[in-house]
Amino acid sequence: MTRTGKDYLQALRDGREIWLDGERVDDLTTHPAFRRSVRSIADLYDMTHEPVHSDALTVALPGFDEPVSRAYQIPRTRDELRAKGKAFKRWSEASFGFFGRSPDYMASAVAGFAAAPGILEGASFDGSANILAHWRRMAEGDLYQAHTLVNPQVDRTKAPSEQEEDDLYLRVVRERDDGIVVRGAKMIGTAAAFGDEIFVGVTQRMAPSEADYALSFSVPVSSPGVRFISRASYEAKASSVFDYPLSSRFDENDALVVYDNVFVPWERVFAYRDPEVCHLQFWKTPAFLSFIHHGATRFWTKLEFLTGVAILIARANNTYDLPPVRMQIGKLLAWLNTAKALVVAMEENCEPVPGGEGVMPNREIAHAQLATGPELYPKVLNEIKLLAGGGLIQLPSSYRDLLQPEVAGLLGKYVRSPGYDSERRIKLFKLAWDALGSEFAGRHDQYERFYHGSPHVYLPAIVRESDTEACAALAGKCLDSYDLVER
Repeated sequence: MTRTGKDYLQALRDGREIWLDGERVDDLTTHPAFRRSVRSIADLYDMTHEPVHSDALTVALPGFDEPVSRAYQIPRTRDELRAKGKAFKRWSEASFGFFGRSPDYMASAVAGFAAAPGILEGASFDGSANILAHWRRMAEGDLYQAHTLVNPQVDRTKAPSEQEEDDLYLRVVRERDDGIVVRGAKMIGTAAAFGDEIFVGVTQRMAPSEADYALSFSVPVSSPGVRFISRASYEAKASSVFDYPLSSRFDENDALVVYDNVFVPWERVFAYRDPEVCHLQFWKTPAFLSFIHHGATRFWTKLEFLTGVAILIARANNTYDLPPVRMQIGKLLAWLNTAKALVVAMEENCEPVPGGEGVMPNREIAHAQLATGPELYPKVLNEIKLLAGGGLIQLPSSYRDLLQPEVAGLLGKYVRSPGYDSERRIKLFKLAWDALGSEFAGRHDQYERFYHGSPHVYLPAIVRESDTEACAALAGKCLDSYDLVER
C-alpha cells in the first residue's frame, strides 16, 4: 500500500545530516527552509489515497499484496506506458511542473533497471538479483529514491584518477566481506535531502583504469557518513506564500552530497568496479528513457502553467484581443503543444525493451525532446516577460501593504485592471514574477537547460542512439538520382 503524507514526514526525522547556512538542520518538517516544500511532497503521497486520484496513481501488480505507485510499474503494453504517463501528469500538475525530482522521477528509472536486469551481469560482479530485490523493496515501501550521478566540477580536463586528491570523486576505498566502503562527493543532489534512499551511479563512459570510480549502489540518506551541503533556500527567503507562491512551496533544493567512508552492504551494490556496466545501466535499459518520459511530461505541464499565466496577464492588461498579443499567445500555445506532442509520440511509438521485458518510450522521439526542451524554456520565459512589461517589477513590497488601509487605498486606485481588483492583480503578477524573475525562477531556467546533462554530452548521444543511416540513405538516394550529363 502506498504511504500517507504523515508516514513520509515521519520518515524524514531519521537523523540525516543536512547543512545550511553554517548550521545543521535538525528537522526538515519544521525548519523554515524546508517545511513547506516537504509538506508539498507529503501532499503527493496523500493524493494516492484519494479516490479521485488513486486509480491513476497506483496499480495492482502480480506478486504484490497491495497496490503500489504506478511509477514503479514495468509497463508491458502501450496502454500501460500511457497510464504511467498519466500518473506523471497528475502529480506534476500538483506542483505546476516545478518539482522536477518528485518521488516518481527516480522510481521510474528503478523500474527501468528492473525491466532489463541482465545488463548488470558484469564480468566479475553480478548485480542483477540485487536490482530486482531493490525494485521490489522500494515499490513495496513506496520509498522516495533520490540520486546523485555527477562528479564535482573540480577539473573536467582530468579523469577521476588524475585529480590531485584521489577521493574528490566518489570511489571505493575498502572492500569487506559484508560490503564496500566508499568516499568522495557527487553533485547535483536535487531533492536528495528529501529522499529515503540515495542512488549513486555514473552515466558517462570511463576508461577501464577508472574502475575504482565505476560504482552503482543505493543507501539510506541517513547512513553514517552521508552529508548534504545545501544551496541557499529560496523557501527560507520567501516572505510569504502570497508574495512567493512557488518558491515558498516547491523549492526542491539542491545539494552537494559528500560520502565520508560510507559503508554499503553487498546486497545494495548493483555495479562494482565495472565502467562498462555502469554506462550500460542507463543507456541499455529503459532507465534514462524513463527519466525523459517523466521529465517531458512534467515539462508539458510546466509550459501549460506558464502559458496560462501569459493568458491571465494579457487579460488583466486588457490586451488579449490585440493582434500582436494574440500572435504571442499563439506562439506559446504552439510550443506547449509541441511539448505535448513529443510525450504522446514517445508513448504511441513505444518499443520493446531490448534483452528485457515490457515496452519503453520511443528512443529517437525521447531524444528529440531531450534536445528541444532546453531550447524552448528560455524562449517561453522571454515571451511572457514581453507580455507582462513593467507590471512584473512595479509591485508592492509585500502583502502587508494590502493590510494597511492608507496604502491599500492607493493600490486600489492605481494598481487594478478591468475585472481585476488590486489584490487579484498583485497576486497574479507576484505569481508571474516568482515563475519568471525571482531567484527561484532563475534556478529553474538553469535547471531546464541542464537537468538531463550538458548539451555537449546529450547531443552527441542522440547521434549515437539515432538511425543516422536512414537520413543519409534518403539524401544519398537524391544524390544518385542525377549525374553530370543532366545539367
